[in-house]
Amino acid sequence: MTGKPEIQLTEQNFTRRAGRQLALYAVYSLLALIVLVYLLSLVSGGSGLSGSAIDADSNTITISLREEPPQLDSGRATDAASFVVIAHTMEGLLGYDDNSQLVPGVAERWEIREDGATFWLRDNARWSDGKPVTAHDFVFSWQRVVNPATGSEYSFILYSIRNAEAINNGELPVSYLGVRAVDDYTLEVEFERPTPYFEKLAAFSTYYPLREDFFNSTNGRYGADADMLLYNGPYVVSEWVHNASMRWEKNPFYWNDKKGFLDAINVGYITQDVNAKLNLFKDGQIVDTHLVAPMLPSAMEQRWHIQLFMEGTVFFLEFNHRDGRLTDNHHFRKALQLAQDPAELVYKALKEASYLPAPSLFPEFIQGVNGPFRKEYPPPEHRLNLAEARRHLELARQELGLDEFPPLVLLSGDTPVAMVAAEYYQALYKKNLGLDILIDAQIFKQRLAKMTSGDFDIVLAGWGPDYDDALTFGDLFASWNLNNRGRYNNPRMDELVRIAQSSLDPKTRMDAFGEIQQLIYDDAVIIPMYERGWSYVVDPRLKGFKRRSIGPEVDYNYAYIDVDGE
Repeated sequence: MTGKPEIQLTEQNFTRRAGRQLALYAVYSLLALIVLVYLLSLVSGGSGLSGSAIDADSNTITISLREEPPQLDSGRATDAASFVVIAHTMEGLLGYDDNSQLVPGVAERWEIREDGATFWLRDNARWSDGKPVTAHDFVFSWQRVVNPATGSEYSFILYSIRNAEAINNGELPVSYLGVRAVDDYTLEVEFERPTPYFEKLAAFSTYYPLREDFFNSTNGRYGADADMLLYNGPYVVSEWVHNASMRWEKNPFYWNDKKGFLDAINVGYITQDVNAKLNLFKDGQIVDTHLVAPMLPSAMEQRWHIQLFMEGTVFFLEFNHRDGRLTDNHHFRKALQLAQDPAELVYKALKEASYLPAPSLFPEFIQGVNGPFRKEYPPPEHRLNLAEARRHLELARQELGLDEFPPLVLLSGDTPVAMVAAEYYQALYKKNLGLDILIDAQIFKQRLAKMTSGDFDIVLAGWGPDYDDALTFGDLFASWNLNNRGRYNNPRMDELVRIAQSSLDPKTRMDAFGEIQQLIYDDAVIIPMYERGWSYVVDPRLKGFKRRSIGPEVDYNYAYIDVDGE
């Protein structure tokens, strides 16, 4: 399994979840709400939906996106919004099927060895202009990713390829990258170190192909607009009105007749407003939407079919470890760590039935040697301890030579959940430690820019799995990982990541991840907040819709219309 499965709202799973919440904080109102949801969900019926969300005659659906994709360059993309679009319009050597299992993509077969890998490409894979996808397109794409001039924040994910890291550090030319096109349809890869999980990496979007002649024709604007892209996936972006809408149309040159069943997908709305999307779904204008807790009674009044999905994304407070920041001080970070309790955030502030308190950077679904990682390597036990928190704060004040602490800047998104969390920590740290927190709430694109530039003391951040291995979380705070936005730098962390990257022994790898988990807590690298789940509804006439832990968070590649689904 690559993630937790979708589940119905049933009496068993809701009672179990609500019982845990009740035992902790006696949240009677939430329990009553959940019981109401369950009882009403027993009543099945039609959706009551009408409108333009589904047009069976044209085989078209209308959806919404939460955010405007900053750009659609698969070699530079880092955000969930871009990944959703890219996953529908591009394809790598491998992909994931309807059951979340790795399957052939552009590569029809492959071989992973200790020293490298070979991929044999299918000869019927085509770009959206009808030209073949070749091994040369992968060589060009990967060389561009590791080229330091590109500035790819995901360049680290190619470091298992020979010389990739040295090239990315400016020590070697890109031609030294350990990948070559033996011929048009054979791709040979040399490893820097043994990488038995390389096939999982090869399915990630940073590994997608890019055709050199088309890229050069865009004059530096590749991925910025619909006509600045070339596609090899099930759909093409035929229209892109920035910050407003998109249209994806079926790619006539796509090779796989088991994906891409719709003739078009209209992204009719780009908005984070969950109330607006609820009304759009109610009016039959979009085919699916997620729900927050206050919406459940209204949703059940409509007799909608509510589902839950734990997607594996972990959210956390990330500290800025750069020189000159208060948060670079270990005692200061420990003070903030010990003065909070993630269970209180989840159950008293956010009150989302589909969220779980996060005791670790590693989510529940990550596997260890013989079972769940967190069962084999229990996270450090955390307890709210104000006396110890205040002791660390005083030590920090003395080390920093301050009479009093200046205000801290907490960078946040502008979504309702982000604002509740930011205001919760603002009040919490004022009450428990006397610290002043200034909230810097930014739209999605601007928040990413500020995270990248280090313009924050603390940021509300999150990380979802890129591939089905503990390393997708375990290497996040390696010094070379540009997604390490706070620039945490610890030689022991880097050493442990290297072990996890290269060892062929599963126990050795998991021991390294266990120590990484402990180090993150001991050094207060971050403060884990919650693991996200989704409550959501889908028009019953749309079949094959997926939410995923690995891959795009919403997936319409296998979706199709069934007018009898009502």
